[in-house]
Amino acid sequence: MYLKSVLSIFVLLSCVPWVLSAQALDEPVLGDIDAPVTIIEFASLSCPHCAAFHRDRFPWLKENFIDTGKVRFIFRDFPLNRAALLGSMLAHCADRRQYFAYLGLLFERQETWAFTEPVEKGLASLAQLAGMGKGRFEKCLQDEALADQIIQSRLDSQNEYDIESTPSFAIGGKLIAGVPSEERFTDLIAAASE
Repeated sequence: MYLKSVLSIFVLLSCVPWVLSAQALDEPVLGDIDAPVTIIEFASLSCPHCAAFHRDRFPWLKENFIDTGKVRFIFRDFPLNRAALLGSMLAHCADRRQYFAYLGLLFERQETWAFTEPVEKGLASLAQLAGMGKGRFEKCLQDEALADQIIQSRLDSQNEYDIESTPSFAIGGKLIAGVPSEERFTDLIAAASE
């Protein structure tokens, strides 16, 4: 299958510096586009720590910083395996206004699709639950250009930030590995807004 071979190549080439860049993904943003601080989350949809962040800490971050106009939040795909790549593709195929809702659903139900075979069956159930038709779902997972864009975005992020684990966060340009506590997030946001 094409995606398996692409992911294999992607793993092999992840250490090679790239000069060329695929057409950039249109990144959905949460929060005020003019917020004084930008947080970029680098996460894999199959990463349990990433799912825990979205379940336990993200609602607090959204309520206190994103919804109040203090932070602009960007989720950047950093797929660590084929399941995460397919999940990322599904989120990008959703209506743009539903992108973050799809991310939330994929993280919330991670165990029902990311660690099962075939991954496509679990994703199809979630897509149907979220209102995506079978035809659109199948077309999405066959979109080689989208897969290439997600992989290139991951490689670009790796080269720019030297990411070693997921989740990682760029807060005001400073990379933080792992999930900061609420206090640490508050301090990092305050420092980045100065």
